Amino acid sequence: MAEAVVSIALERLADVVQKQIQEEVNLVRGVKKEVDNLSSKLKTIRNVLDDAERRKYKDKTVHSWLNKLEDVSYDIDDVLDEWNYANRKLQIEGPEDFPSPRKTVCPFMPSSCLCFNKVATRRDIAKKIKGLKERLNVILNEKDEFNFVVNKPIDPRESTRVQSVSLVDVSDIHGRGDDKDLLVSKLKNEAVGQQQAGPLVFSIVGVGGIGKTTLAQLVYNDERMINYFELKIWVCVSDVFDEFRIAKAILESVNKESSNLKELESLLNCLKDSILGKRFFLVLDDVWTEDYTKWEPFKNSLNCGAPGSKILVTTRSERVARMMCTIEIHHLGQLSDTDSWLLMKHVAFHKRSEADYEELQEIGWKIANKCKGLPLAIKVLGSLLRFKDTKEEWESILNNEIWQLEEAEVDLFPHLLLSYNELSPTMKRCFSYSAFFPKDSVINVGDLIRMWMALGYLGSTGSTSNLELRGKEYFNNLRMRCFFQDIEEDSNSVCCKMHDIVHDFALFLRKSKRHDQDGKIEARTNASLVSQVEVYRGLFCKNNLPCEIFDFAKLARIFSLHRCSLQDVPGGLKKLIHLRYLELINGYRLPAELSPTICQLYNLQTLTLKECWLNDIPREIGNLIDLRHLDLNRNRLKKIPREIGNLIELRFLNLERNELIEIPKEIGNLIRLRHLNLSVNAYIEKLPETICNLCDLQTLNIIECFHLSKLPEGMERLVNLRHLHNALCSNLNQIPQGIEKLTGLRTLSLFNYAGRGWSKLGYLKELNQLRGYLELAIRLHDREDVDEARMARLANKIHIQDLEISFDMGRIREEGELVRNEALEALQPPPNLKCLKIFGYQGTKFPSWITSSYLNHLRHLEILECNIISTLPCLGKLPKLEELSVNGMKELKFAGREFLGIQGVDIKSWSGISFPKLKKLSFTRCPKWKEWEDITTHDEEEEDNNTAMKVMPCLMELKITGCGLAVLPRWLLRKKAFLDKWTVGGWVPPF
Repeated sequence: MAEAVVSIALERLADVVQKQIQEEVNLVRGVKKEVDNLSSKLKTIRNVLDDAERRKYKDKTVHSWLNKLEDVSYDIDDVLDEWNYANRKLQIEGPEDFPSPRKTVCPFMPSSCLCFNKVATRRDIAKKIKGLKERLNVILNEKDEFNFVVNKPIDPRESTRVQSVSLVDVSDIHGRGDDKDLLVSKLKNEAVGQQQAGPLVFSIVGVGGIGKTTLAQLVYNDERMINYFELKIWVCVSDVFDEFRIAKAILESVNKESSNLKELESLLNCLKDSILGKRFFLVLDDVWTEDYTKWEPFKNSLNCGAPGSKILVTTRSERVARMMCTIEIHHLGQLSDTDSWLLMKHVAFHKRSEADYEELQEIGWKIANKCKGLPLAIKVLGSLLRFKDTKEEWESILNNEIWQLEEAEVDLFPHLLLSYNELSPTMKRCFSYSAFFPKDSVINVGDLIRMWMALGYLGSTGSTSNLELRGKEYFNNLRMRCFFQDIEEDSNSVCCKMHDIVHDFALFLRKSKRHDQDGKIEARTNASLVSQVEVYRGLFCKNNLPCEIFDFAKLARIFSLHRCSLQDVPGGLKKLIHLRYLELINGYRLPAELSPTICQLYNLQTLTLKECWLNDIPREIGNLIDLRHLDLNRNRLKKIPREIGNLIELRFLNLERNELIEIPKEIGNLIRLRHLNLSVNAYIEKLPETICNLCDLQTLNIIECFHLSKLPEGMERLVNLRHLHNALCSNLNQIPQGIEKLTGLRTLSLFNYAGRGWSKLGYLKELNQLRGYLELAIRLHDREDVDEARMARLANKIHIQDLEISFDMGRIREEGELVRNEALEALQPPPNLKCLKIFGYQGTKFPSWITSSYLNHLRHLEILECNIISTLPCLGKLPKLEELSVNGMKELKFAGREFLGIQGVDIKSWSGISFPKLKKLSFTRCPKWKEWEDITTHDEEEEDNNTAMKVMPCLMELKITGCGLAVLPRWLLRKKAFLDKWTVGGWVPPF
């Protein structure tokens, strides 16, 4: 890690010289010589760091030497930061007083800095530079005592770009099938614990990395468990047993909605009412507490569940399991040698033929055995071996001296160190910083990358977009080596987690520094806070903020404050002149107007003020000209100051969930902006035309801007726009001409077509990169609208997975029936569509493309408010259809063989299957539907059973309500006993 910090310092020193050229700042009296002197010493030291990093695990003196080098490199960065801050402050605030020209000028200061308001600042920086030179000389002299081997320097930004494959969540789990079956059998055994009141507790106990959570997930998702329990709940407990959080998580999982209760007593009482009389299965994953007084209130609140309720606990400690009154402990053992090799082979030789790795199998078997049967270790090491192709490379891993590392508390770390040592110096630094997050944290990858940027790990030169791309590349490289897992991605963000063993390893890498060894990074004591600043150069505080924090946090680059009861932003915050990342979340007691103190942090790159209920942002926000990321989500802002246009480095602006009435035209000055989120601002009626100046804009989010009626006319100038999120913009009737030129557009949630004079469906013609979800809201008038529908060419948009077509028929002037039928026929979707919803269609027949010969990948189909059609289309041959919902077909009278796709077939001799994958079938509000044809010819039980196997064999749920059916087909009645849910006529039988 020292090499990464040295490289950062070298880059900052080079940046000082570069700035004199870019900003025409004349460096005086030998500053170039000073910079070159420091740089030369650091480069000499860097040439031996590869060897030093290898030796530090066995030689404590080398470890200590590296720590001293790391400290002085950080201090160089700090001094340069102070110089940059003073320069920036002068630019923004102007000179307050002028020093005497007879004063000796600091040799490290630029001439423009003569105007700094305090001569002491110059003297202080000069003194620090002198001290740094002396310390670096000592380190350089000590280097020679170690006789390090000089290695070829490694470019910290150089990393091999690896093919993106799914190595984090390995789908094939080896050696746990018997464990799963045994646990499922015990959990379903009603004879166990009959005399015990309340839910029975079972525990999975094993060392870290053995696969306890994976086994619990296998059990939790087993079909036998799904059918047996009425409620299933999963809660990750972690090492901090937070009673309030756990109770809230259980309650929200049961009720499927967020709880606003503030007291634990209220939560537990509400939980008790929610599970009353219900058979539930609760998984408490990763429990650490041995304190029965913390567990007892939960246990008592869960006693009112139905008999047969079960709790499954995963823990490293048998003491924890016994404290929770476990009736049976399942000790999860290591994988067998065979299963270890099978898992290793799956990861290391992904999709390679056996011939490719025949000579490596014997070595691979030995390496797999060294992993001690730990699945996590096997995955991590297998990910490393995946990039090794020769026998020599595999033998070097097998014989590596790291296997001899004797650290009782880090049995797994040799495996992780092998992968870790393959990383570039900067990537090592990026990974080890992840220990800053508490265990089991859900880590927002974007925030993580911005923290790396704030610390200078991604470099100080180059554009922000290039630094972000570099950060994404580093993260993906770490992810593919299994340092991050549980990747979840949506249109707005990517999140991940770290396995607790990997987190322990990251702490191990930092443990030579003074920090809380148990890994509890959250601020609880002053010592812990001091540790955070020293080790992580950041602060992560929850709930309470000690008033003296700013006295020792002056070097912090990162400050994250969650759920704090601050009544104002402390004035001491302005002391944090190095701060680049500031995050205040849920500051519910802060004043409604943002304190100008924050606007004096001129080095800020990231500012997040989320759920702080701010009414106003001061004009001084425009002083933060280095700001790249501004998140003002969930406040009460009605306007944004015009000075926001000064933030020309801004890449990300989030104004979601405010009360904005208008957007200032100065937003058009943010020419580097890539992401603009204005969603859930119901009062915005229009967007300024200047938004179209944002030629780098990639994402524009206006979801739930209900009063927004149109988009700016110059949208065609947004040539880099990829995502236009405009769902639920109910008043947005016009998409401007020119949008058809944005051929790179990937997301367009809603397209309203209201006929001539408005948007044209033909605008969609060339937008063939659209993907994900698309809603078409169409009002038909005449035959010209049919031509427009054809012009859309939906069939060419092969990346669209989910399509909703809704009709407002209005008053069609001519050939109404023909126009309706032909319009839907012309809107033929792409053949690989997975979800289709048709709403309000008033034609007399369904389109030909809805049948099996075309939509072979369709899984979900909804037909709503189609009031004129009297028969159902042929859907039985759709090979992958899993859910079918028919709602509001008021003229539907008959369902027969055509619906099942077996017209003209003798069902008795037929070898095919109708609706082969259908799991859920729903008919609601079809009052005229009187008959569902019974396709069996005789009243024979054998024939009925045979037919039941050929029609909808996978059916699990049936719902028929608000319909006129008096009799169901016999083959369907035969399924009743096997269905999970049977709702007919509003009555749900008690299974």
